[in-house]
Amino acid sequence: MKEKDRKKIKKRYQWNIESMYPNAQACRADMEKVRELAASYGTYSGKLGNDAKTLAEALKARDEIWQKAENVYVYARMKRDEDNRIPEFQALCDQSQTMLAGIAEATSFFAPEFARISKGTIRRFLEEEPSLQIYGHLIDELLRGRSHVLSTKEEKLLAGLSELSGATNDAFTMLNNADIRFGSIRGEDGRPVEVTHGTYVRLMQNRDRRIRQKAYRRMYQAYEKQKNTLATLYNYNTKQDVIFARIRKHPSAIEAALFGDNVPLSVYDNLIEEVHRALPGMHRYMELKKKTLSVPKLRMYDLYVPLVPRPEKYISYEEAQKMVKRALRPLGEEYAGVLERAFEERWADVFESEGKTSGAYSFGSYDSLPFMLLNYDGRLEDVFTLIHETGHSIHAYFTRNTQPYVYGSHSIFTAEVASTVNEALLMRQLLGEAGSKEEKAYLLNLYLEEFRTTLFRQTMFAEFERATHGAVEAGEVLTAGWLSETYAALNRMYHGSAMEQDDLISMEWSRIPHFYHAFYVYKYATGYSAATALSASILEKGDEAAGSYVDFLRTGESNYPIELLKTAGVDMSGPNPVRNALATFRWLLDQLEELL
Repeated sequence: MKEKDRKKIKKRYQWNIESMYPNAQACRADMEKVRELAASYGTYSGKLGNDAKTLAEALKARDEIWQKAENVYVYARMKRDEDNRIPEFQALCDQSQTMLAGIAEATSFFAPEFARISKGTIRRFLEEEPSLQIYGHLIDELLRGRSHVLSTKEEKLLAGLSELSGATNDAFTMLNNADIRFGSIRGEDGRPVEVTHGTYVRLMQNRDRRIRQKAYRRMYQAYEKQKNTLATLYNYNTKQDVIFARIRKHPSAIEAALFGDNVPLSVYDNLIEEVHRALPGMHRYMELKKKTLSVPKLRMYDLYVPLVPRPEKYISYEEAQKMVKRALRPLGEEYAGVLERAFEERWADVFESEGKTSGAYSFGSYDSLPFMLLNYDGRLEDVFTLIHETGHSIHAYFTRNTQPYVYGSHSIFTAEVASTVNEALLMRQLLGEAGSKEEKAYLLNLYLEEFRTTLFRQTMFAEFERATHGAVEAGEVLTAGWLSETYAALNRMYHGSAMEQDDLISMEWSRIPHFYHAFYVYKYATGYSAATALSASILEKGDEAAGSYVDFLRTGESNYPIELLKTAGVDMSGPNPVRNALATFRWLLDQLEELL
């Protein structure tokens, strides 16, 4: 469903953003308060090492500024995402980013000044001041990172530049969501069908190969026309990553990105290495696709079409909610109660409309509802998207209702576990309910597609990011030609000889929003691996495993992600979770080959 006029969509299908602010004017009023608080924060400058009480007050005041600022930014961003064409909310979002840059500048003295306080003094402060105890892990983190902290003047300068650091991403977002058009193709009934971000995957799953081919060409030809602009944006985005890593004295951009989560480079490299070892299984899957679809040459536009015809039934949003509730029963009554609230309290913005940001996400501030942006279209895949984003949002709910603000968020490294555990539980539920060989085959194919798109595809993206940043670090320029050639080579390696390559797929790098947040996508693959292990444990061990898992959801950022996952029963520091997940992929493939 796509409604041109958002105002015609019923309120129950729109997120309850009014629970944050009744209108933009109220948001702007808070923005002014934040600016005032940030301006007064300088009174702590030069005093952090005086005594324990002053340090505690400075930490608390900093949290208060950022907590209120989060509300402003989240509201502004979500209002813009409702319709990217509205100038008022484009401006509000820009103003909120300016506000964040101002806070960063006003508080920039904190890290370098804290870095000059001796460890002995800090330990003494922790013993003297009870209100500092809550900041124990944060203080450990600050101590760990002090070698990457610059002088006060340098930190202030970088903070002042922070507003510019999102320019390439903002330009890509506006081009991708507001300006670029893919045109229309003729559908099965001969009528025009508009190709959009929201309709593209559905068109690529159409049984009519002509429709898939035309939609594919429309999409990539539109990006190809913008290839030099897009290459310039991505080149400077990558340069920025490299420059900031060097400024902060990290060995490389990738190590700078991993530093915040305290994740060893070996975790990233192990992921790519294990997936490389498993590529023969992926190539087997491509051979099965070619054989089952009975095509002389498998093409990239054949990749998403189900090997077994999809059930044509439209799944209403209400039915999708029921399916989600059934699938998540193994997580216990407390989880089920929060899930009910998510649906009743309008956490989700459900349907696609003109100008709305594409895709799906979970978002919110510490004080807000944990919102979800969806573009629900009634397919089974949309039910999986719903349960995925619900996993993120309920994770946020448990964390924010347990942890103080300072630990009230979570790393993507752990967040992707919460979403994909839900997906795995839905898949297991549906496989158990399958009433025919055809239905089981369809679900197995869908499950394999989850592995392909999350574990294999995201790892391919991660490998591309490693290559692009490595090239810039070596002094190369990321031209459209270089990016397309590099991407095409990876695409050939991952899909194998059964896949007939074409020139258009080499442009896929240009349409991936996550590339503007470097070294992010690998966490989807590691999260999927951890979730595969945890969901199996929950189904096998019942309440005990479910209880431990829900306890993990409460932990937020109270420790480093790998340590938190160990408490849930998964050790991501070694290759075994990824290796075992890839073994599950081969097991599923064996079953599907038998059925087909």
